[in-house]
Amino acid sequence: LPICILGVMPTGFSEDLVADDWEIVREFLPPGWEEQARKTGAWRRSGRKLAGPDALLRILMIHLAAGYSLKETATRARQAGLGELSSVAIHKRLLASEEWLRWLAAKERALLVRKTPKLKLQRRLRAVDATTVSEPGSTGTDWRLHYAIDLANLQCDFFELTDVHGGETWRRVPVENGDVLLGDRVYANPPGVAHVLRAGGDVLVRLNPHTLPLYTSEDKRLKVLSAVRRLKVGQHLDLPAAVKSAPGETFAGRLVALRRSAAATRREQRRIQQKASKDQKSVSSQRLRMARYLLIWTSLPAAHAASDITEYYRWRWQIELGFKRMKSILGLGHLPKKDPVTARAWLHGKLLTSLLVERMIQAANTFSPWGY
Repeated sequence: LPICILGVMPTGFSEDLVADDWEIVREFLPPGWEEQARKTGAWRRSGRKLAGPDALLRILMIHLAAGYSLKETATRARQAGLGELSSVAIHKRLLASEEWLRWLAAKERALLVRKTPKLKLQRRLRAVDATTVSEPGSTGTDWRLHYAIDLANLQCDFFELTDVHGGETWRRVPVENGDVLLGDRVYANPPGVAHVLRAGGDVLVRLNPHTLPLYTSEDKRLKVLSAVRRLKVGQHLDLPAAVKSAPGETFAGRLVALRRSAAATRREQRRIQQKASKDQKSVSSQRLRMARYLLIWTSLPAAHAASDITEYYRWRWQIELGFKRMKSILGLGHLPKKDPVTARAWLHGKLLTSLLVERMIQAANTFSPWGY
């Protein structure tokens, strides 16, 4: 994120340049953002201590985007002439700004949606996943960020923040006719599949035979391991397989399987065993045999070859890379707030920062390299 957002003058930058930079940043903020600060209660008159919503957002960005402590933020804000606020006062402002920051992040996400170049699939291909953020001293998940990206431009097209009880499901995600959603094993369940298909979309999901049972054309339960056991390394299997939802609907689809190499199988088995050890669980022999194969269920028609299906699914890794960037560059991985309201405000501020970066990069790709 450009130093201009921070409102802090580093060595080698003039005050004029910092001021000019902030004016550029303002152009990326959604219309009505200052008025929304008043409506949500983030901004209230405070005499001479703070000039307005503009100064408030710049101060919050020193804390949220740059990762400075509240005490350091107060010092830097004072040096930049943004306001005379103590660390306690900034914390109170952050508490009051939760809804404002959520609104800003949601509007930034909406502004990212554009007509994008068509992939080979000729449809909008979306990867959906969730990541966890833990509070200090926590031994488990405290917050969960549900996220979707458009793989044509790697930009966020949906997000939702929940607490630990917010399960991962496609039912959270708005689906438009023609969308194709990618998901890992946790999304392999009939209600989620039904949600996407009823909306006119299609799915590619990593198969979990226990949570997403498949059925043959004779309406018999498909024995997945028996169906794939004769595959050779690198060979695909493409088999009709239906999914049944709770209301009794049946959705036609295909089981696509690929036999892994011996080295890839060992890596997958090691990953499964390490995760089970961390969770203090045992691994069944069937699960280890399943690790020999990449198993995908899809509702896409047979016009898409099995090799195309596995290639589409590989693109899902881009959302994992997106989470890695947010956690390593923006510090999203560890939450330095202990009360729920401040935690939500901090997380929405981090999302706003991430989405602002995406919009700036998008704009930079079309700008002249000479200045702004």
